[in-house]
Amino acid sequence: MTLTAWIIIGVSIVAGSFLSGVFGMAGGMVVIGVLLIYFDVATAMILFSIIQLTANGWRAFQWWRFVRWDIIWRYCVGGAVAFAILRFIEFIPDKALVYLLLGLTPFAVDLLPKSWRPNIEWRGVPFFTGVFTTIIQFISGIGGLFLDIFFQRSILDRKTTLATKAIAQSASHVLRLVYFLSLTGIAGVETVPAIAAIALAIAGTMLAPYFIERMTDDGFRQWTRFVIYTICTIYLMRAAWLYWQAFAAG
Repeated sequence: MTLTAWIIIGVSIVAGSFLSGVFGMAGGMVVIGVLLIYFDVATAMILFSIIQLTANGWRAFQWWRFVRWDIIWRYCVGGAVAFAILRFIEFIPDKALVYLLLGLTPFAVDLLPKSWRPNIEWRGVPFFTGVFTTIIQFISGIGGLFLDIFFQRSILDRKTTLATKAIAQSASHVLRLVYFLSLTGIAGVETVPAIAAIALAIAGTMLAPYFIERMTDDGFRQWTRFVIYTICTIYLMRAAWLYWQAFAAG
């Protein structure tokens, strides 16, 4: 791999970790999208899991006192159920499908009537959220957008939302890492780049609190939507290009 490629990957990790640190989502979409350019799906998912686990874990550490643990343990039980189901199936998506799902997820979320969107604080909802967010994490690489549906109707402030989502997503990243390692092994992952990726993820996440403290809750939500839709539009174009290439070649 060329030096330029490594620089692009490094910049995407810092930028993605920063975005996730500020908005609790969106950053992962940047990182997985870039990794898929240079690696096969399984290797990209393993590296992505390591990077995102580091970024989310560091963010959880920063906002630890705001975590809602009653939500987390139920979410983790749901995630474990999803892991068992998917491990039995042994499904690995292709790149075009991953990009397509990355691009479509937020638009599909917006089509869901607000009155249908459950509240993460309701009884039973954290378990349901854990099951389906983990499934989406395994197939598309990111589940933060889907997870956010369940926080939109809650009365949790931005710090509690970021902290609780950071722990929930960390749990899903651990499950995804174990899933793809159990299917493909770690042969395609190099040690030095992985360690560098961890350091860059922490660096990007450490920048985020300075911006969070200066944002209002309304500004937080508005900027989140803008960033997400910009990224998703790019990924839909990427998916269309890959499908066109496959069609033209076959």
